[in-house]
Amino acid sequence: MKRSYSIRGFYISILAGLLTCAVPAQAQQTRSSQVQVARQFLLALLAGNWDTAYEHLSPDAQRQLPLAAFRMATLPIIEQARTYGPVIDLYKLGYRLREEEHVQPFVAFSYRADSLRPGPHFQLDVTFQDSTARQIQGFGLIRLRP
Repeated sequence: MKRSYSIRGFYISILAGLLTCAVPAQAQQTRSSQVQVARQFLLALLAGNWDTAYEHLSPDAQRQLPLAAFRMATLPIIEQARTYGPVIDLYKLGYRLREEEHVQPFVAFSYRADSLRPGPHFQLDVTFQDSTARQIQGFGLIRLRP
């Protein structure tokens, strides 16, 4: 009888060890949220890391916007960063309803120095194909007020 307890204890300790190893591996596999992806994209862009920022675009967005065109498209964002600085804060996130009833998730940031006053002048806009996408479909700078 003692022997069955020791074997059972041995198997329980092996099982516990395996479960302990599985939890950290599972935690490392968590995907970034859309807010995190959008922030990583904008921070890379503002730091001048074009290739890193470009990698965040979806394959469809990359087909429509080659790297040279991508760099040109980012110029308005870079210009405003010269005025307001490269520090950004989450401004808002949500879903846009388009005319064809397609819901488009978006994440918007503002330059921190611009958001110190009531209502920022600009919104750094990042859009995704759907709520599960982790690659960026589009981006831009939206003027909110003169």
